[in-house]
Amino acid sequence: MKRCVILGHRGMLGSCLRGHVQGAAAGWKVDGYDYPEIDITDADSVAGLFDKEPPDILLNCAAWTDVDGAESHVEEAFRVNSVGPELLSHAARRTGAILVHVSTDFVFDGAKKSPYVEDDPPAPATAYGKSKLAGELAVASIAAHHLIVRTAWLYGPGGRNFVDTILQAAREGRDLKVVDDQRGSPTFTGMLSRTIWRLVTAGARGTYHVAGRGACTWYELACSALELAGIEADITPVGTSEFPRPAPRPPNSVLDCSKAEAFLGGKLPGWQEGLREYLIG
Repeated sequence: MKRCVILGHRGMLGSCLRGHVQGAAAGWKVDGYDYPEIDITDADSVAGLFDKEPPDILLNCAAWTDVDGAESHVEEAFRVNSVGPELLSHAARRTGAILVHVSTDFVFDGAKKSPYVEDDPPAPATAYGKSKLAGELAVASIAAHHLIVRTAWLYGPGGRNFVDTILQAAREGRDLKVVDDQRGSPTFTGMLSRTIWRLVTAGARGTYHVAGRGACTWYELACSALELAGIEADITPVGTSEFPRPAPRPPNSVLDCSKAEAFLGGKLPGWQEGLREYLIG
């Protein structure tokens, strides 16, 4: 029986991915692990995961995702986002496992005016982005069989996300001010999970962008979420300067997913479709 292991399976993406794989992978054994059961930054812990029953596919959703926190905890962010993937890559190479690693739009600085393609030179402007890029480079250079999936603006059940935050604030009657000068590709975890599994099982290797097709600003995403949820609220578009953060946000996070679409033979769902699926079903 083939075995798939999902790391970070309690997180927003990991939990969704595990649910999808369990339903889609007939005849597979699907296991999930999270910290502290497995510490991907510890060589002995990683070795134990592979030595007992080596996985055929390892889906790594474990990551330091606190973008602002990474600015003051650089060493910790690099340990999880770079050292961890490096250790996993060595173990995957030793056992022949396929390593699927989830990365981010933050490997780019956001200065490009058009959507980012996989071959655009990375230029992270944050500690988080730099740590994720270091993890990508480790996976690409060490793991013989790897798939790196970059995504952006993730939302879904089981974790804190922008869509839920906006709807909760509106239900509480708060006036909303939302940034309207950052553009990205909102991505529903359900769509991302399905696409990751399709890519890896169809033999995709290398780096691919997977995100909701199209683009919008945070303000446009908030307005669409409120409309779909049937909630009226006072909402005002504002500039990034009104919300200073420790880590600068890329003005352009739009990912071009043409490579994944060409490999799979069809368009990915638009970001509006993903939002509708999440809020309405």
